[in-house]
Amino acid sequence: MMKEPKGQLQRIFATLESHAGLLLLSLLCAGCNRPPPNTYQGYIEGEFVYLASSQPGQLERLTVTRGQNVSPSTLLFALDSTNEVAAVRQAREQMLATQSQRADLAAGKRPQEIEVAEAQRMQAQAEAARAAAQFNRDQEQYRIGGISQTQFDQSRATAAISAARVSELQGQLTVARMPSRYRQIEAASAQMRAAEAALTQAQWKLDQKTIHAPQGGLVYDTLYRTGEWVPAGSPVVRLLPPENVKVRFFVPETLIGSLRIGQAVRVRCDGCSDEVSATVNFVSAQSEYTPPVIYSNENRAKLVFLVEARPQLSDAPKLRPGQPVAVTLQ
Repeated sequence: MMKEPKGQLQRIFATLESHAGLLLLSLLCAGCNRPPPNTYQGYIEGEFVYLASSQPGQLERLTVTRGQNVSPSTLLFALDSTNEVAAVRQAREQMLATQSQRADLAAGKRPQEIEVAEAQRMQAQAEAARAAAQFNRDQEQYRIGGISQTQFDQSRATAAISAARVSELQGQLTVARMPSRYRQIEAASAQMRAAEAALTQAQWKLDQKTIHAPQGGLVYDTLYRTGEWVPAGSPVVRLLPPENVKVRFFVPETLIGSLRIGQAVRVRCDGCSDEVSATVNFVSAQSEYTPPVIYSNENRAKLVFLVEARPQLSDAPKLRPGQPVAVTLQ
């Protein structure tokens, strides 16, 4: 009758030994999953480049799609530019007109007008020579009493008038060969510069209707569809260059003094085949409470400091904004 209790005790001890083994195994597994020392939680953040046009218009072409990698100077989108093309053409014609007006003022009269003035001067010179010869003859006749005083005075006046006419036409010819007055030329020059500025402005507005990638990167999102009206300054493409990807993590205040700009860290993430190297480029000087997105029961009441690190450009495409990561200090 005493054997039964002994058997029950043996079964109880066996069960306890089995549970202890399971507990030890679970503790060992927990140790296996424990992160390496100096490892802290964080996440990936992207500094997006929002590309927009300063001019409004209908979206005529969208040449990229979400998830596409583009190189610098790639055409991203184009807005309707009918009005801007017409404005450039008008400004160019106005500039050409002002340039012609200034050139005309600087050159003086036309060659044909100068030829007419030259012919008039030659005609006046001939008339003056005839009047002078007639005056010389009348002067001899008057001396011997062949003509009256009145006729002599008339002959002398005709010679003087003819000579004055030659001087007048010679002056007109000289003026015709000269450019316009200085202030007229300056006014025409000012109008020409204003027309050139108007053309530059119209060309700039036309150029704003086609937007190219300022740098290479990932097209993270497109915010309009072809045919939609895009207000001025409204982003159409959201671009994420690789140099704008950064790692943000938080360390306790006990480590803040040992961190330095340029320090290397290792970044691990779910689904990443290999660790990603990064370099610390910012250490906050102000403490804060652990952000809710990464707090745990162990550190939710602690003050931490924000640290940012930049991965290498070749590794940046492996990381996505919002992705949780573990950062190990080196």
